[in-house]
Amino acid sequence: MATRMHSGRARVRLALGVGMTVIATALFVGVPAGAASAGHSGATIKSGAGPGWPKTLRPSDFVRHVSNPWFPLKPGNRWHYRGVKEGTPMIDNMRATHRTKTIMGVRTTVVHDVVLVHGRREEVTKDFYAQDRHGNVWYFGENTKELDRDGHVTSREGSFKAGRNGARPGLFFPAHPRHGVGARQEFFMGHAEDRFKVRSRHAKVSVPFVSTKRAVRTAERTPLEPHVLDNKFYVRGVGTVREVTVKGPTERLELVSFHRG
Repeated sequence: MATRMHSGRARVRLALGVGMTVIATALFVGVPAGAASAGHSGATIKSGAGPGWPKTLRPSDFVRHVSNPWFPLKPGNRWHYRGVKEGTPMIDNMRATHRTKTIMGVRTTVVHDVVLVHGRREEVTKDFYAQDRHGNVWYFGENTKELDRDGHVTSREGSFKAGRNGARPGLFFPAHPRHGVGARQEFFMGHAEDRFKVRSRHAKVSVPFVSTKRAVRTAERTPLEPHVLDNKFYVRGVGTVREVTVKGPTERLELVSFHRG
């Protein structure tokens, strides 16, 4: 995820402790139910979520829509962020589309994300998310493009798709964000290795769109940028409302408006 701070965003996550093993095992007990096609329902998907989460999944483990209240991707939902990147004002517009993309037999929701600096598009990304039957949101990859002043693509670094070149789906956000829960959000070694860990269920946050004392705060980092650490704040029913670098180059994004689809 190149320069973005969210949606698999700032490459800044903390590793998951082995104590999550019991929780994850309990979450995945049950009869599979989902929206996978019959031709792929028996396929095995290697998970990239890491310790404490299932090592394998099946397309039948997933449902059609991403309805996790902490990261709701109802088609038509739109988020408008403003912030600063190393002293330069930036805008980030994110939209959950009606489009889907089938990856490894799983029908994912396509999220369109555009970062603007000085009024021009600097990065354009399509992110691919899917939710399992327990409410956990998985990240199946991204197609990202960095653009020059003339709109020409200068880099696609960070792009990956689960199932190709060793990439696997990661656990983007859990159904139950308890303190200490964490996972690998991305698994494409050497290119995309974001990780997160829940630090608080009752965090205070104030941004132009909302103020609350009941946000979920996560700490996020990546081994690819070991000297960078970010905090992200999620509000129930809305999603990500604030992202701020607490260690490393100064970056900050805050939610200005949110429109439900």
